[in-house]
Amino acid sequence: MAERRRDGRVVPVTMTSDTSIVPVPAAAAVADARGRELRMAKPPVFATVAEERAHRKAVLAAAFRMFSRAGLDEGVAGHITVRDPEEPGTFWVNPFGMHFSMIRSSDLVRVDEDGAVVEGDRAVNGAAVAIHCAVHAARPDVLAAAHAHGPHGKTLSALDMTVEPLTQDACAFYEDVAVFDDFTGVVLDREEGRRIGAALGPHKAVILRNHGMLTVGTSVESAAWWFLTLERTAQSQLMAYAAAAGLGRPPRRIGHEEALLTRGQVGYEFAGWFQFQPIWERISRDCPEIFE
Repeated sequence: MAERRRDGRVVPVTMTSDTSIVPVPAAAAVADARGRELRMAKPPVFATVAEERAHRKAVLAAAFRMFSRAGLDEGVAGHITVRDPEEPGTFWVNPFGMHFSMIRSSDLVRVDEDGAVVEGDRAVNGAAVAIHCAVHAARPDVLAAAHAHGPHGKTLSALDMTVEPLTQDACAFYEDVAVFDDFTGVVLDREEGRRIGAALGPHKAVILRNHGMLTVGTSVESAAWWFLTLERTAQSQLMAYAAAAGLGRPPRRIGHEEALLTRGQVGYEFAGWFQFQPIWERISRDCPEIFE
């Protein structure tokens, strides 16, 4: 795998050798038996902290570009954070009021656990501080968290329902979505942020009633992908129920055992990271300025 550096050069990156969590499809097993070498993307390993930081920031900038292309930008609302690899008690976040489609690595701001800016000269969204700092504090295993006001996610959040196993993609969230059922306005209070972190619990996503969705992951890539596919899952569910109303019967749900099995196939962290790779490849090529 090659990695584009901030100066525009493309250089090789050493990849991890652990493939124990990578499912091998039957076709790949047949190909291996024939002696052919198969290649697929795996999370990179970096020689220095500086290289890892540059990569995280570039992927974070790409995630914002993805959100913009997916229609997940709503004025100044929305934020994605990622821990700094050297000082994990601090987080990189988008500057307040900058359009997602314009964000570069150099535009990102680093804040500490109290929300104070420790690197950068732009203001940050108070809601990003209240929510994300609390989520990161509640979940030391979480590297990144994503929140935006997507039209379908916020619509689903206004209904008395959760994400249902109606499709294969929806099963990624089966019994893995929490609900924060306490809307009190724009989240600016740290105590409310802590309650959101507590409501999230061990899950990869939480529905913020009458507000929207939030997803987390052990990488920027997985957190961003979970949000994108959760937004689309909400859209699919709303469409299914609208169509079902015309039929006079509810949508067909996937059974419990089948939904659990499918979650194990599509809802684990490497799957989330891997699903983001085509997006990363496209945006890093189309928008080389994200490395600036």
